[in-house]
Amino acid sequence: MRINKQKGFTLVEIAIVLVIIGLLLGGILKGQELISSARVRNLADQNSGVQAAYYGFIDRYRQVPGDWLFTSASQAMGVTVNLPTAVAGVTGNGRIDNTLIEGAAVWEQLAKSNFLGGGFTPAAAAPTAATYPTVAPTNAFNGPLVLTRNDGYSGTAANRLNLHMGRNVPVSIARELDVKVDDGLPHTGVLRLSTADGSATAFDATEFAFAASASIVRCATANTTTAPGTTDGAVGTLTQIYDIFDDAQDCPQVFLY
Repeated sequence: MRINKQKGFTLVEIAIVLVIIGLLLGGILKGQELISSARVRNLADQNSGVQAAYYGFIDRYRQVPGDWLFTSASQAMGVTVNLPTAVAGVTGNGRIDNTLIEGAAVWEQLAKSNFLGGGFTPAAAAPTAATYPTVAPTNAFNGPLVLTRNDGYSGTAANRLNLHMGRNVPVSIARELDVKVDDGLPHTGVLRLSTADGSATAFDATEFAFAASASIVRCATANTTTAPGTTDGAVGTLTQIYDIFDDAQDCPQVFLY
């Protein structure tokens, strides 16, 4: 009588397959982690680069980039500068006002003075809300940057110079960036979530700048534990943290200068 033997995998073969699968999954997860870390470093380096360019420009020319009248800037820099044109009470007042024209002018003047690298085409004329994203640097997620003076950030706010780091940033990246360069909290420190600043300006009316979309609101949530150094149950001790569980994909942040 012939006995048919069933062929199958041995325990050793199964173990080898499981090890291979584990290595593949580990490699994929590690690769994703490296990509996320690279994007965080890119955002941090981008802020450092803009900050260095801004103060370097002031040190060289004794003028605020974006606020310097185009005719004077052209003469001093030796290149054709298109913006900003004269605006009463705005141009030459020693600050970057929360307007599209000075918002675009700052990038043109920093680029044409070689303080800021390429990757974007400076404006040749005053942009509209629709065209501004094409004349400004963008972050790693293709969100245009805004360097201006306003109170469009969370927490206790006042008009001050800040760099809006652009939209389309996932909450996990935003949190990791905050932990890396600041206090890890969305509404305190020098890095905070962006909000609408409440004033009737061109930037506030545009989706790429400070619109308080539902996604932005979902970027932070109240912590269920008391803040470090406070008494459990004390009034006002709850703190806001990044809501990584909701996985919001649009968490723009602001660096305060």
